[in-house]
Amino acid sequence: MILGGLPKREDERIMWLAAALIPIGYLLGTFPSAVLTSRAKGIDITQAGSGNPGASNVIRVLGWKFGALVMLMDFAKGAIASGIGLAASGRPGAYLLGIAAILGHTFPMLRKGGKGVAAAGGMLVVLYPLIVLGALAVWVLLSKTTRKASLASLAVIAAFPVAVAVVGYAGWEVGVIATIAAMLCLRHAANIRRLVNHEENDLVAKTNAPK
Repeated sequence: MILGGLPKREDERIMWLAAALIPIGYLLGTFPSAVLTSRAKGIDITQAGSGNPGASNVIRVLGWKFGALVMLMDFAKGAIASGIGLAASGRPGAYLLGIAAILGHTFPMLRKGGKGVAAAGGMLVVLYPLIVLGALAVWVLLSKTTRKASLASLAVIAAFPVAVAVVGYAGWEVGVIATIAAMLCLRHAANIRRLVNHEENDLVAKTNAPK
């Protein structure tokens, strides 16, 4: 029984409900926040900056205001999906739909996907709000001081499973978070290579960005 003492049949019914909702989580994740925001300013974000359709690249190309808007929308995708799962079947459901949203963001069927950090943050804020607030503060501090969004993201990704374990959450949750962290690190493989070679793009808001 994974939902905290429910009868086995009810437990299974709720988990099947969560599984049926997975396509909704995936579709939420595919919403093209960065593409639509940059297109409204006359820019194809997949052809500008690093080419990644995510908040960091929007910050780099269009500035913090538009990047923050994209980050908020990507964050919301994970949070809404995870919230639906939480309401449907508790924490396991929140994980199922939240992960579906992350996969929709990183692997959409018809276009290039993002790295998944903001969407993952949205899922995690539903499950670990205080840890996420601390992680967000660390990300902002590191990205501002190092001017490397990827370095800040990787630091937060690596630290998050440790924080979940230290706080004392169940072992299966630590395992799932560690698996998500590993996937996000793999999505940053090119960034890691550029960081090692001192070739990573700076996170600098353009002063000549379109108004």
